[in-house]
Amino acid sequence: MYLEYYGLREAPFSITPDPRYVFLSDRHRDALAHLLYGIGKGGSGGFVQLTGEVGTGKTTLCRLLLEQLPENTRIALVLNPKLSPVELVETVCEELKLDIGGKRGSLKALTDTLNAFLLDAYAQGLRVVLIVDEAQNLSTESLEQVRLLTNLETPTQKLLQIILLGQPELRELLEKPELRQLAQRITARYHLTPLDAPETEAYVRHRIAVAGSSRNPFSRLGLKALYRRSGGVPRLINIIADRALMAGFAREQDNLGERLVDRAADETLPGHARYWLRRHGAWAAIVVLALAGAAGTWAWQHRPQPSNFIVEKALDTTPAPPDDGDAERLRSALASAPDTALIAFTQLLARWQVNADDVSVREAARCPAIVAPGLACLRGRASLDQLARFDRPLILLFGKAPHETQAILQGVGKERVRIDLAGQRYELARASVAQLWNGDFTVLWRVPADMPARLDHGAGGSGVAWALDRLKIFDGGAGATPGATFDAAMQARVEKLQQAYGIRADGIIGPETLFALSALDDAGPHLSRTMD
Repeated sequence: MYLEYYGLREAPFSITPDPRYVFLSDRHRDALAHLLYGIGKGGSGGFVQLTGEVGTGKTTLCRLLLEQLPENTRIALVLNPKLSPVELVETVCEELKLDIGGKRGSLKALTDTLNAFLLDAYAQGLRVVLIVDEAQNLSTESLEQVRLLTNLETPTQKLLQIILLGQPELRELLEKPELRQLAQRITARYHLTPLDAPETEAYVRHRIAVAGSSRNPFSRLGLKALYRRSGGVPRLINIIADRALMAGFAREQDNLGERLVDRAADETLPGHARYWLRRHGAWAAIVVLALAGAAGTWAWQHRPQPSNFIVEKALDTTPAPPDDGDAERLRSALASAPDTALIAFTQLLARWQVNADDVSVREAARCPAIVAPGLACLRGRASLDQLARFDRPLILLFGKAPHETQAILQGVGKERVRIDLAGQRYELARASVAQLWNGDFTVLWRVPADMPARLDHGAGGSGVAWALDRLKIFDGGAGATPGATFDAAMQARVEKLQQAYGIRADGIIGPETLFALSALDDAGPHLSRTMD
């Protein structure tokens, strides 16, 4: 009805999953990387658990996961988990297209058949994955049967990787004492939270654009109301936005404002959704997705040379005093955190949309200057103020090798810092972080594929051209010209850039300066500044 009026080719807010309309926030990218990591790199037969409120996008992520699986992967997808243990194993066998004629109803016969298949798949170099959707509906007995399936193994390797997708009730279910053996085998946990306010606006604009309109009919206040009433839950955003478009068409309103969105929400929100939003409040919409630590430990080798950062005398120049409660929370979390290195690097690769199948996570964690063509790495020491200037997510290292703990720096405000550590988000006073963090960090970022690790006086080629274009953004001077070389004028501009970013001004483009040049681009992930 409203399509022509608003210049749309099709309805932009259908609740039916459509790959063309997929909008991946940073937390959705992290969650997808988390699942792919569990399947492809480090699961080692443990469970991977993804939870999230109704409508936050778990099913969409599952569809994307199935589209991105390696060719050597075989999948058993269980969509209806309200099954007895025997029925569950039968369903797994059916999904894997195994011949179970005459074996139905016999748990031993079914398990033997499955085990024979898994051994054969292992011999062929295949990876077998069981995905259970709506896993909160599994009975205690069926969950225990799922755990027993992970006992199918060779002397060195588990034969079945299991992913559990479910609502938050799944986490409560797995806390039961009788399921502690299963809970201990969960090597990676991730909780998918709703979108925040800027992501909600980006989500709406994305769907409107895909549907064919060059103009967003929702006003600024309308978008704020849409976020407030939906709590950032994508499904509720779709329901309210669709009703608002219909109401706007009926009233011939070109701009959909706060009052109309509120009325659409009153008409469409089910009672349970209204209750959930009243109970949890707006803060629930900005809780960042959690990433659980996993994988075995290993000591990093071949550490890079010290960086050229000039570390400011104080790691935190903010006058706000440390919050003793914040410091104690972080200290406790660091003490109990598992080895987080592989997960942290997988997450950082995902933020830059680098496929972990294309780049070895372990190689990235070793942090050579150029990890792979188009991907650079730097390990150094700096202050929070210096890192805030670069405006890129990176890994903060707490403690000393071989007992380091890795946390993702997600945001820096005037007084507070946002980090992800071992499956939890923390927003802490900057001074509290400075008490426990000595300035060590690691960062990955994209560079041109043919970029060398070092450029200095006399160099030429595409790397110099790229650097000149970045310098133009920095100082407004000349950009790249045909045949440009690294001359004295360029060296002086590089030194000014280095001074601005707190790097030793030697006029050479090494890893630190390369990072500073890359930070001048709008492309790629950035730090959040919204927590203050």
